[in-house]
Order: sequence, then structure tokens, then C-alpha cells
Amino acid sequence: MMNFSYLPEGMMTEQSATWTSSFDKLNQAMNLGVILEAPAVLCDKDLNLIVDLGVMKGIIPREEAVLSMNGEAIKDVAIISRVGQMVCFKIIGFDYDEKGCTRAVLSRREAQYECLQSYLLKREVGDIINACVTHLEHFGAFVDIGCGISSLIPIDAISVSRISHPRERFEIGMAIKAVVTDVNPVTSRISLSHKELLGTWEENTENFEAGQTVVGKVRSIENYGVFVELTPNLSGLAEITDGVREGQKVSVYIKSILPDRMKIKLVILRNCAKSALQPECVTDYYVGTDLGHIDSWDYSPAECCRVIRSEFGPRDEARSA
Repeated sequence: MMNFSYLPEGMMTEQSATWTSSFDKLNQAMNLGVILEAPAVLCDKDLNLIVDLGVMKGIIPREEAVLSMNGEAIKDVAIISRVGQMVCFKIIGFDYDEKGCTRAVLSRREAQYECLQSYLLKREVGDIINACVTHLEHFGAFVDIGCGISSLIPIDAISVSRISHPRERFEIGMAIKAVVTDVNPVTSRISLSHKELLGTWEENTENFEAGQTVVGKVRSIENYGVFVELTPNLSGLAEITDGVREGQKVSVYIKSILPDRMKIKLVILRNCAKSALQPECVTDYYVGTDLGHIDSWDYSPAECCRVIRSEFGPRDEARSA
């Protein structure tokens, strides 16, 4: 029996529920090598993680808590930060705790190793995968790409519209899609991008037309104009307007949409009242999530002399799994 998937931690709870319903099921999961997940509820003084399996407790010994990439030392924070979070694991045995109660011995490291070898390192450039945002830094977003294995989406790869910090697009715990840009079998690193899934210039402009008045967000103020974001992959340019600052939401009039120059001319009318603002929209993907792979991505319209393109290459069907 094969494992059902190699999803990011927190996305396997429903599938794991049937396996954690009884001792017999847990024993069966051990024999079949199924990857499960459950919440880590405690980290003891020896850095062993205690996991609540429902019918019993489980223990992930310190040496089984994290897969070491190429002999790198495991930082304590990588273990203690899992308390209160879902953790994936394989059951490697059963023993007794200090009170004589049966408990499961678990390995997160083995689950991560299998995910890496059987799934992640078999991905190809252009493959679309599931990810979950785990940490945000000014230079990019760290995401879980399977069983707690981390990868980075650089800030300039998050969207075409420039942002000052990844928090302007993502929240911690947010489930997203990402496209693989490199697979390095030597370092076991998977590189990612995100902007290619948010639509081309033409796909984004289909939602707008000249003469409309819409809400946008001021992204940058230059000496020649103000860039206003209409969608994560689409911005227009307006003339300098007094009282406007970066990060504000404004109402803008669309003067013209020019595909041959890949430009949208805007007029800023006024700042939006706080009471009228809606929460940021969840990311809409233009690439079907069931597609699984993109060969290339042309952001710019065909008639535009400026070319923005990402090349990935066709999938090797003999290798894909």
C-alpha cells in the first residue's frame, strides 16, 4: 500500500484520522509504512516531542525529529517550535512510558526522508506543488513543501507587482501553490516561484476596462508617477497626487489599457475610507491546480515588444510520478 500523499504538515489530518482511531490501526499503519500526522503537545527537557495520537501518546525522539540535510546540525528551535503544531511521522515501534502505558515510537525524520526521495527530488522544473507558508522574512517566504521540509520563495518571485514584504501577499499557515524552478539532488534543495500562477498581463486585464473606477493599492511613488496595484500581477501608473502614500488603498479611474505597451493609465480619485475596505482577497490562481506542470509562461502580450517570460521545459513523462 502506498502513502496517500506527501502534503505539507497540517494538510493530512483528515486522512490520518482513521489510522489513529485504535491501536490495531496504528499497528497496521506501522506495518504498511503509512505517513500520518498528529499534534505535538509537549517537548521534554531532552528535546523529545510528545504527540497526541488520540488512543495513546507517541514520542518522537530527538534524533528522529528532523531530517538533517547533508550532515547539517539540527538546531533546537527546529524541534521546540513544533509544539502546538501538526507533525508528520512514521510509526517505528511501540514501547512503554514511565507510567507503564503503551506508547508509539515515531520518526518524523523517516517521513521526511521518504517524502524527499520518493516525491520532492523526483519533481521537475515547471511542476506545480502544494505548499504552506511557515515563516516570513523581508527577503522571501519560507514554505513547507511536504512533511515539514522547507523551501524559500524569494520576494521577487512572489508576484509581478512589487511588494516591500511577503506579508503583503501571504499569512503564516496559508495554503498556496508554487512552481518548481530548480531541483538540486546534491544539496536536496527545491527552489520555487509563485508569480507564474497568478496570471499573465492579458488574463489580469480581462477583469478591467477603460472607463471603470476601481479600488487599487499604492505600491510605489516615483518621481514620474504612482504605481497602483489592481491585482497581484497587475499594476497601472497614475500621475503624482497629493496626500497619497505607499500602502494606501485608493479609488482609481482607468483612462486606458494599452496591450502593445503593456501599460494601464490611471487617475487617482481619492483615498478609500477605512470602513469601506474589504479584507485582502485570497490568491486566485490562473493555472488550473489539476494541471500539475507548466512548460513556459509568457506574462507579456504577444503584441508587446517588451518580453517577460519564464521557461521551464516539458515534463519528462518517464520520470513523473
